[in-house]
Amino acid sequence: MNKRPLILEIKGNSLDDGPGIRTVIFFKGCPLSCTWCHNPESKSAKVEISFDARQCIGCNTCIDTCPEDALSRDDPYFIDRDKCDLCFKCVDNCPANALTRVGREMTPDEILAAVTKDKPFFDTSGGGVTLSGGEPIMYMEFVSDLLKALKKEGIHILLETCGHFNFERFEDLIYPYIDVIYYDIKLYNADEHKRYCGVTNEVILENFIRLHTLSVNGGADVLARIPLIPHITDTQTNMEAIANFLQRHHVVRAELLAYNPLWHEKSHKIGVESPYSKDEVMTKWMSKGKIHQCEEIFRVAGIAV
Repeated sequence: MNKRPLILEIKGNSLDDGPGIRTVIFFKGCPLSCTWCHNPESKSAKVEISFDARQCIGCNTCIDTCPEDALSRDDPYFIDRDKCDLCFKCVDNCPANALTRVGREMTPDEILAAVTKDKPFFDTSGGGVTLSGGEPIMYMEFVSDLLKALKKEGIHILLETCGHFNFERFEDLIYPYIDVIYYDIKLYNADEHKRYCGVTNEVILENFIRLHTLSVNGGADVLARIPLIPHITDTQTNMEAIANFLQRHHVVRAELLAYNPLWHEKSHKIGVESPYSKDEVMTKWMSKGKIHQCEEIFRVAGIAV
């Protein structure tokens, strides 16, 4: 794994990733492999190429440029990933930006320069910087250096995390600089978690308990977030299990993240076929009725959503 992570995007003017106006830094790479990942381009820690057929003007410049003959309009993904050696000549020569590089190296100073220009918006709105991904905490030393620099600028910091990390190193390198943590809890059953996310969840649940304990004693605010995935996480059994887990540990609020199907297209762009692309339920937006049904389970447990 690279000591210096790849950055997918630095997105300013965000209103959906924490309080106020925020700039979101998306890191590439994640220790989980959720089958429904809504940011599939963030799962691999390695650089990739994305092809957007809607942007393509059919000039064939990229095909003529590729030294490995890896591009073909007969290929359903346009790029033969086995042939492609990631020289990026196609990306550099595409006049329509239909081919783009997914992930680039940046130093902490480069990231700092990119986000501090938005500080006036942070200050007037109560916003700040959000670290997202992927999973930023895969790169603790790098992120720690970045957080120290952000704190020197007086910037509010929010971390979005899957919770799969070494707690002692996190407490030492990351926690002192974090103001708010958005913490994903996807599945309560360990076997189901491993089936759908690639790893078991014992560490994730234990880390949440420890962070929540710190929070109620004056530490960083922690918000549990549960993604609602049809037939996987949104089941009555899973919703009740997570709600009961939170109730046992005196958690009083959580956030439910409604499913959306846009990730299928994002997967296709990087040459990966979604396992649910032909699933009728998984290709539609979640109904308000289903969302309200899940919310009611948490309300019955005394948890505001």
